[in-house]
Amino acid sequence: MKLTWAIKQSMIEAVLWDFGGVMTSSPFEAFNRYESANDLPMDCIRTINSTNPDTNAWAQLENNHISVDEFDLKFAQEAKEHGHSIPGSDVLALLSGDLRPEMVAALKIIKKRLKVGCITNNMRSGKGASMAKDTQRAAQMDEVLGIFDVVIESSKLGIRKPNPRIYEVACNEVGVKPENAAFLDDLGINLKPARAMGMHTIKVLNSTQALDDLETLLQFPLR
Repeated sequence: MKLTWAIKQSMIEAVLWDFGGVMTSSPFEAFNRYESANDLPMDCIRTINSTNPDTNAWAQLENNHISVDEFDLKFAQEAKEHGHSIPGSDVLALLSGDLRPEMVAALKIIKKRLKVGCITNNMRSGKGASMAKDTQRAAQMDEVLGIFDVVIESSKLGIRKPNPRIYEVACNEVGVKPENAAFLDDLGINLKPARAMGMHTIKVLNSTQALDDLETLLQFPLR
């Protein structure tokens, strides 16, 4: 059945995207593979990262308050407190996922009509904003990042999601009011403050669901 799009004009002027877990596969999938391969409890890395979430090693690195070497030691200590042996360097190696072609294609379609921006919690690890470890993958990621009008990185700004300030900065940089912006993220905790500001939010569970929701919001096809 051919889709018929409503004549109603969407009030959205900009679409803001998370990167890891939205434009790429989720690092949580890589965490789970690592846990399985190393006989660790499932989701133990996420548990460590969600303990003292504003001050732990993960938060400090995303805010650029500690170095990669300091993170390696601090995360290992936090893992030890949970009864596990996990070097922080092992976790950093898992962060760069695989690009989702269907999301990249949708981004390009939207770019022709609206402003697009990226808000990413990242670390000064790997090669550039995507944190990719090898040159070829980094180049692929950089090509996608280059599509965005604005890329807001926590490691450069010193503020990370879900701090409301990072969404304010993104809206200001893109030149849009929060109520005229949509934001996609795979974590509900990152969507809550954006929604409180008036932004239209979509929690990304998978590409199909995310694009279905985004098409409904924007009122034009993305596939």
